[in-house]
Amino acid sequence: MTDSKEGRGDVRIYSCIDDLTTKLAEYISDLSDKSVKERGCFSIALSGRSTVNFIWKLTGAPYMITVDWTKWRVFFADERAVAKTHPESNYKLTKDEFLSKVPIPSSNVCSINDNLEIGAAAHEYQFTIRQHVKSHKVAASVATDCPRFDLILLELGPDGHVASLFPGHAALCVYHDWVTHIVDSPRPPPERITFTMPVINSACNVAIVAVEDDKADAVRFAVGPIDESVVACLSPARMVDPVDGRLVWFLDSGAASKLD
Repeated sequence: MTDSKEGRGDVRIYSCIDDLTTKLAEYISDLSDKSVKERGCFSIALSGRSTVNFIWKLTGAPYMITVDWTKWRVFFADERAVAKTHPESNYKLTKDEFLSKVPIPSSNVCSINDNLEIGAAAHEYQFTIRQHVKSHKVAASVATDCPRFDLILLELGPDGHVASLFPGHAALCVYHDWVTHIVDSPRPPPERITFTMPVINSACNVAIVAVEDDKADAVRFAVGPIDESVVACLSPARMVDPVDGRLVWFLDSGAASKLD
């Protein structure tokens, strides 16, 4: 059962994770169809290791046939500074659990160069995204001069972080770059590359997933009525507010348990 609430985005609450993953697959498939019809392609940015666990139903019926996978352009909203073969790599998990099971051309997957030091890798990744904007594979936001991804899919951390943007971190204040890097992540590994908040807020659609009781406080700070003067340091997720797009929350009953 779904309980949809308006306010800090469209908040959708599901009684179990199976229902959530079913509806998330439908949501992504619908956005893909719409984007392909309107622009001829679908640009999606994935974030974190757990988001892949929520989209696995796209690898089965009916989506293997109904989704035009050849039109997908896949990006990473954040990545750990490890080799692509490393168990901590977002790319490795995404490839093993999703990309290897759907017919997206490998040339349509834009991963981060793991042969460069982290600053250079972030710079190169930003350049790669710029090339996709120039070729119209990723739309451009007139309002923000940032890429306008069709969908950025994020997971909410128990501390309120999204992508690799953590509470109180200086990376939250990077406004002029599309991609930045950090060397002191409070969660291992310490070196990471991440989209900046302006890029997230320039997306056509942002979906944030949170499940289980340990996310309940983070969901409350991100969605509920909180003093805005202090919330930014408590919850980067609270800063997610698309300029000209839509924000949707996919929550299970545990994550939503502290909402009014």
